[in-house]
Amino acid sequence: MSLGDRLADIRNGFQRPFWIANLTELFERLAFYAPKAVLAVYLTESLHLSETQAGSLIGIFGFVVWFLPVLGGTLADRFGFRRTLAAAYLILTVGYFLLGSLSSSFLAPLREAVPLYWFVLIILMIPALGPGIVKPIVAGTTARASKPDMRSLGFSIYYTIVNIGGMLGPIMAYRVRTTLGVENVFRVSALFTLAMFVVTLLFFQEPARDEKQVPQSVAQSLKNMLLVFTNVRFMTFLIIFSGFYVVFWQQYVALPLFLRQVNPSANADLLLSVDPATVVLFTFLVNMIIRKVPAFTAIVAGVLISSLSWLVLTVSGSTVAVILTLFILALGELTLSPKYYDYVSRLAPEGQQGLFMGFSFLPVAVGDLVGSPLGGWLVEKYVRLENRPGQMWFVVTGVGLLTVVLMVIYNRVVAEKAGEGEGGKGKEQAA
Repeated sequence: MSLGDRLADIRNGFQRPFWIANLTELFERLAFYAPKAVLAVYLTESLHLSETQAGSLIGIFGFVVWFLPVLGGTLADRFGFRRTLAAAYLILTVGYFLLGSLSSSFLAPLREAVPLYWFVLIILMIPALGPGIVKPIVAGTTARASKPDMRSLGFSIYYTIVNIGGMLGPIMAYRVRTTLGVENVFRVSALFTLAMFVVTLLFFQEPARDEKQVPQSVAQSLKNMLLVFTNVRFMTFLIIFSGFYVVFWQQYVALPLFLRQVNPSANADLLLSVDPATVVLFTFLVNMIIRKVPAFTAIVAGVLISSLSWLVLTVSGSTVAVILTLFILALGELTLSPKYYDYVSRLAPEGQQGLFMGFSFLPVAVGDLVGSPLGGWLVEKYVRLENRPGQMWFVVTGVGLLTVVLMVIYNRVVAEKAGEGEGGKGKEQAA
């Protein structure tokens, strides 16, 4: 197929809602990762919360962000993609603006009425509601507004756009923080999401849907959630795999706080663009290398690579060491990510893949809920109190190595017993 034919396929293979939804996703991810890049430092240095408190707040925020997609798709199906997406961007606009205004006089009554920790938590919960609604809508629009033979390419475009947004967010955070102040990072994000609210209202058209499909009620969605939670084998794997995200999320909590102590001149927010930039640049190459590697093997290898990446910082906290750490961390992420979704889809009972795949974000949520407080505590203990900053990364790596061990045990004891382990009957399917 010639390049011209391929471009024609891309031009004709996707309806207008596909491009509008993915455009808004680019700016939503940019607006999400810019605040995330500075949030830990903002909470500790501008609001004077402890590292442990900051980690706890970021963990709760992340849990809500990554758990809500389970219900966000239901809301979109019930109320329509366009209205729900516009509402999500409006919520994000208000939330980011309030986050950048925590010290403002108009919030003084609330700030004085409740303890600072709870005041910040209340405000954080507002922008936490938005991404969980946006993500299933954009993914759903990508599925609905793509021709069947172009759907795989459509999701590749979506995945690339998400990572480009993740790369640009920290860069924007650095530029805004160094010129306008850290509070304005949140306000600029609010401007981006406000713009996407307007774009959605003016240009986004409801994608066509199968009229035979009856939207689920929220009650039915909750009932389905209970069905997934009772699948012990599936939930065991997800909980164990959450250890990867305990390790992964340290780049947004422990790393910035660590650098503020051991390398204050480093621009932690700017450095956080290394991981998504690596994903954008090396996805094709890594996929080619691992294409014949069995799914579970690739997942374990990815967890191991990412876990060992943090050992670089036990030697040095220099900018070069941080870049190398995040590059290796991203290679681990690239090794496991495509295989993870393949593996999860095969764990789901026949005919329930859609329901169970909705829970593929659960490890991301649990990892943030556990990992962010852990990161804050590690910085407080090893950096601030004991002045042994390099030691904290042995703990982070240890969590990852424990995850690897538990996954191997799971594969030998639980998965093989069910005929799905790579040493058992499921081996032929693993590739």
